[in-house]
Amino acid sequence: MERVSARDVAAFEALYDAYHRLVFGIGLRMLGDPALAEDVTQTVFLKLWTAPAAFRGGSFVAWVSRVTRNCSLDVLRSRAARPETEIPADLALDGALEDAIFVRLDAQRLRDALATLPIEQRSLIEQGFFAGVTHAELARRTDTPLGTVKTRIRSGLHRLRRALGEQVPG
Repeated sequence: MERVSARDVAAFEALYDAYHRLVFGIGLRMLGDPALAEDVTQTVFLKLWTAPAAFRGGSFVAWVSRVTRNCSLDVLRSRAARPETEIPADLALDGALEDAIFVRLDAQRLRDALATLPIEQRSLIEQGFFAGVTHAELARRTDTPLGTVKTRIRSGLHRLRRALGEQVPG
């Protein structure tokens, strides 16, 4: 990220190559639309290039996943506020099959890691990250204190990072 901050195009391309499938996969899972997932992917990497200082250290994967989730939620909110009147075109995209295969591989790896979590952590993470439910809403739905919801999510994310072979900060 230091090199990206210094406008090193090669460093940016390396980050894109390493993480675009993850970003696309999260966007696709949340939005259910490959075209919108591509738009989210472009938005995330544009943010990374134009505002690299937004990443303040820690786990890059966690940060880019959170940025992707937030961008996807913005798209969902925007679509809810302005329903589309156009008929979507289902045209095959160049490389779409290859991207779909890699997204499925990444998604399967994540599903396997999620399956190792206790149900109280897994359920909150799935609802919060993939369905866009806020922590406060999760607390209300599960009749659980907000602090407990946040702790379970944080603990579950730490376990996921370990299961996926990520470095856990602290």
